[in-house]
Amino acid sequence: MPALLSRLMRPRWLLLACLGVAATLLVDYQHWDDRAYFWFKEQRLSVAEQQASIWLPGYRAVVQGKSLAGLEDDETSGLTYNPTTDTLFTVTGRNPQLVELSLDGEVLRRIALTGFSNPEGVEVVAGGRLAIIDERQHTLTAVNLAGDTLSLDARDYPSFDLGFADAGNKGFEGIAWDSLNQRVLLGKERGPLGLFSLPFPGEDGAAGTLQAMPAGNLFVRDISSLSYDAHTGHSLVLSDESRLLLELDAAGEPLSFISLSGGLHGLLHGIKQAEGVTMDAVGNIYIVGEPNLLYVFSKDRPAIQPDAG
Repeated sequence: MPALLSRLMRPRWLLLACLGVAATLLVDYQHWDDRAYFWFKEQRLSVAEQQASIWLPGYRAVVQGKSLAGLEDDETSGLTYNPTTDTLFTVTGRNPQLVELSLDGEVLRRIALTGFSNPEGVEVVAGGRLAIIDERQHTLTAVNLAGDTLSLDARDYPSFDLGFADAGNKGFEGIAWDSLNQRVLLGKERGPLGLFSLPFPGEDGAAGTLQAMPAGNLFVRDISSLSYDAHTGHSLVLSDESRLLLELDAAGEPLSFISLSGGLHGLLHGIKQAEGVTMDAVGNIYIVGEPNLLYVFSKDRPAIQPDAG
């Protein structure tokens, strides 16, 4: 017995023990056990079930790390697709702006936002209006945007108080428009994270009640953005800290996922600080990462080499 204790006390055994504890904590932190379980569950889906879903495993990165010119110091966050203009919109948190982008990531227009403190999410909603979430002020503001608009003042539009005033920097970041049910879907970042729905405020600012939505085991550390696919009735949940993109079915249960780590799904490098996700009319998926990088995932487009550097 003394000899055994002596061996256990050797530095290499202590190192192995520490590594074992660290590995256990990492598995728990990143939900790798849940990912493994769900991966096996995902493999059992039939071809018909895959075709009736977004089916994220079928996507590959075709544009990655595209720099959004002039936004290096502005911290892009949130992303939405406007079917009327066939363009993207994002917001910036450090210097509040609403920015219009081409589908190739060219900056088309920068719109100054006055009265916003920390815009984190943006979504095209009913009537072509844009709903902007201010995480610090915990508000949702719906604005009208003309083709020549270059500035917007939050005081000119009704805002809805989302509550959770004590959430600080852990409030609402994700927003998506459920056109089938005429409601806004909202994602609370963390502390705790959660999914909510809100009947969309009308022109007079009147809105329904914020309601918690059922959700299965999301196995993510945070929610940084949401998107909704009217073709399937499914939602996309983006997690920055977990580097994951999840597909949820209409009941809020995970259906498919992809990792945003380097070496997977065509990514040469992992996406750092993924803060916005959206889909266009033909099913391409767009992700923005801080400080100003655009990624595009597709099922059938050829890959484009990333920007140098």
